[in-house]
Amino acid sequence: MADTSAPAAPAASVTSVTSVAPSRGRGARIALRAVQVLLALFFAVASALPKLIAHSSAADTFAEMGWGSAGMYTIGVLELAGAIALVIPVLQSAAGAALSALMVGAFVVQLTYFDGEQAATPLILMVPLLLVAWARRRHNEELFRLVRPGRRA
Repeated sequence: MADTSAPAAPAASVTSVTSVAPSRGRGARIALRAVQVLLALFFAVASALPKLIAHSSAADTFAEMGWGSAGMYTIGVLELAGAIALVIPVLQSAAGAALSALMVGAFVVQLTYFDGEQAATPLILMVPLLLVAWARRRHNEELFRLVRPGRRA
């Protein structure tokens, strides 16, 4: 007689692996969403808001650089737009990339105008922003279809 219990063991292990994999993927998606929300809150409240209400801390900094109110409001609007886009599915990847580019500019400004006092902050923010841009990249095809409806992505 043939032993029928041998084939059952691999099937059970495959079942357990496949049942665990979706839960890990779900946890990663939840963690990524939490990172996106935290980044969005940071950029909207801690970074854009002081610029958009012309708080003295932001106004003085932009005046010191010689960029004035126009530069302050422009950066504030870009940060707020990026914060909003981080939580809109079709824009998430683009927002991560755009805010990363903005952080490159912030890094350069910190080095050139402020002797690198806070230069690590934009670099630290770039890590999760680039992670969002990469992890949500599948939404780029949909974004391209929306922007260029007559062409395929």
